[in-house]
Amino acid sequence: MAPALLALDLLPGTPTAERIVTEYLATPEATPALRLAYARVLTGTQRYSDAIVQLEAVTRAQPQWPAPWLSLGALHLELRQPKPAEEALQHYVQLAQAAAPQSHDDDDDDTPNLGASSDDGLTQAWLLLAQAAEQRGDLKAAEGWLQRIDNPQRALDVQFRRASLLMRQGKAKEARALIQSVPERNAEDGRAKLLAEAQLLRDGKRWREAGEVLTTANGRFPEDVELLYEQAMVDEKLDRLDAMEKLLRRVIELKPDHQHAYNALGYSLADRNLRLPEAKQLIQKALEITPGEPFITDSLGWVEYRLGNRDEAVKLLRQAYSARPDIEIAAHLGEVLWVSGQRDEARRVLRDARQRDGKNDILREVLARLKVDL
Repeated sequence: MAPALLALDLLPGTPTAERIVTEYLATPEATPALRLAYARVLTGTQRYSDAIVQLEAVTRAQPQWPAPWLSLGALHLELRQPKPAEEALQHYVQLAQAAAPQSHDDDDDDTPNLGASSDDGLTQAWLLLAQAAEQRGDLKAAEGWLQRIDNPQRALDVQFRRASLLMRQGKAKEARALIQSVPERNAEDGRAKLLAEAQLLRDGKRWREAGEVLTTANGRFPEDVELLYEQAMVDEKLDRLDAMEKLLRRVIELKPDHQHAYNALGYSLADRNLRLPEAKQLIQKALEITPGEPFITDSLGWVEYRLGNRDEAVKLLRQAYSARPDIEIAAHLGEVLWVSGQRDEARRVLRDARQRDGKNDILREVLARLKVDL
């Protein structure tokens, strides 16, 4: 076990270390605690499908541990799989409510301190259950889960979910008012509210209004890397590409290890078929910072496709989709498979993506452009 523990400390970023970890986990001696730690590393690099495999193994080995069920539900939700998400989250709620608060000081060394019965854990579960119900289109059930929450520390999270339900009903003004009504105890609360309002508007594709909120936010909190990055993403949607690039380069200047800024700029160039060698270099830099991250791997696959390297593009996009079967990654993989003549696989990938989220803009654009018969 000792070599695997040492190797775990080198993740992500060291393929040989990951091989040591996975080889240990394939043995009968593998401990659920180390598997759980590995799942956390995978989640941190957005390799959600791989993390789910590990969490499912943990829940089989230690079904009485609440926290892995909570993580499992959250990851299924990220992949827009509301049914298994709800099953895992409801299992977590049952375990957490049944467990009396207790210290883990006397537990075995390989048993993690999971904090199973914490109020915050239940609050998080109810928030995620509300989100799962919203994904299914059951807004009444979503509100029912939110009504269970009595946690002043999570007031903004609760109001954000309620605002999201209103936005889905076309009530943008009321949705924004909910976010704005949350009390501000300090400057950080004000910053969090502005980010939440901008995210709400982005989710509702109200890009101009989101840009206005972020402009205000950047005025109040200048040189804030997260706010600058968010404004860059909105500028791209508004076709303000020069402004987007300027903001992303400022983010990189302020935080040279901001992998998302490198990736966003590289992908934007690749998607517009511009400065492809530079785009590839930017994306490779992002992957150096976070090896194996599916969205960045997807970007590299896309730039390889733009460069005419279809075989390499398919390889990379399959790798990204396997780690995280996201709708937009599926759209890219499906398109490259289609133009490469692998149309049966392309149809399977695109059909699965449409079943999970047929309203996704990138997916709809790909289907229309290729005239794919699913």
